[in-house]
Amino acid sequence: MAGALDGYRIVDVTQVISGPMATRILADQGADVIKVETPAGDVLRQMGGKGGLTPTFTTINRSKRSVVLDLKNPAGLETLKRLVAGADVFIQNQRPGAAERIGLGEDALRAVNPELIYVSISGFGEEGPYSHKRVYDPLIQGMSTLSEIQGAGTGRPGLVRVIVPDKVTALTAAQNITAALLARERTGKGQHVRLSMLDAVIAFVWPEGMAYHTFVNPDRPKPKIVQRRDLVYETADHYVIVSTVAHREWVGFCRAAERPDLLEDERFQSTAGLVGNAAARLDLMAEVLKTRTTEHWLDVLDREDVPCGPVLTRDNVHLHPQVQANGIIVEDEHPVVGLVRQARPAERMDGTPSEIRSHAPTLGQHTEQVLGEIGLSDGEIRSLRESGALGKG
Repeated sequence: MAGALDGYRIVDVTQVISGPMATRILADQGADVIKVETPAGDVLRQMGGKGGLTPTFTTINRSKRSVVLDLKNPAGLETLKRLVAGADVFIQNQRPGAAERIGLGEDALRAVNPELIYVSISGFGEEGPYSHKRVYDPLIQGMSTLSEIQGAGTGRPGLVRVIVPDKVTALTAAQNITAALLARERTGKGQHVRLSMLDAVIAFVWPEGMAYHTFVNPDRPKPKIVQRRDLVYETADHYVIVSTVAHREWVGFCRAAERPDLLEDERFQSTAGLVGNAAARLDLMAEVLKTRTTEHWLDVLDREDVPCGPVLTRDNVHLHPQVQANGIIVEDEHPVVGLVRQARPAERMDGTPSEIRSHAPTLGQHTEQVLGEIGLSDGEIRSLRESGALGKG
């Protein structure tokens, strides 16, 4: 069945994570994503793997087609413009000004496609003292307050161990591209979608991470600086995650733990009390949870409707019954790298399904196919290859 974005073509010259993950989402939803790469290929191809396919590249570039064009070659640049002329979206994630310098700025591409949706992803934004800087995920974690939040109360900022800023930017970009496509359907006009990683992550962090700074009242009392606590508890044989935010959940925990004495504690007589005395509550819970196995706690806490769950590992997450029931992790045989295990698109759409539509492409796998689709003859393609515009392959 056709996906929700079937019939839309996206020309993607992005590399690494934020741009490619955004277009992977759209490709799984049916868009024809043409990944235009230099003769050297996306940086992720160069990090090992097999046949230019690393695990990360494979999962964020599936459902796409790969075309090689040397954009420093005038013939390669003109060929890209011919490709853009029939596209709906063009997306790049170069530093501000770089696309314009090589002839891929908005004005140059809108001249061949006035209704184009032009997407620019940057690290820090297009203006300001940091706009020129190279950027990777950890820098954005630091500047967005994410690092300070991770280390709150410890005296040392910390990093989230997965690349949250890149992925948050990708999700934000994908949503904005679909919004721009919808707006064009209504108005007939394309537009420039500008997105910085810094902006995307500050917006993501703000709702609860910056709650104290949302109501700007100079007389508000400062919160206590306490060491940030997580909800991972050691059990007799492993770990468990338990959350008792609402008072009824605390009551359920006390029942499951067979500790009616805790129900009489004046500190924990309301939801506000649970929040205000969180450190003491978490210490008590830790003492109790150490006494029995994870399986025991998952059973008795669930019966009392207390939010709880196991701590799965990267080695066993695909074996958990709930994960298997959801069918989120799938396996397929890739012709180059062999068996690939990855997550399918998270959404389920019963009318226009999102799905893994094809394997991640090898470098330039679809060059001749795509150029033929935009009207280039065999002779023209041969001439481009001889000129070096298609690389050495």
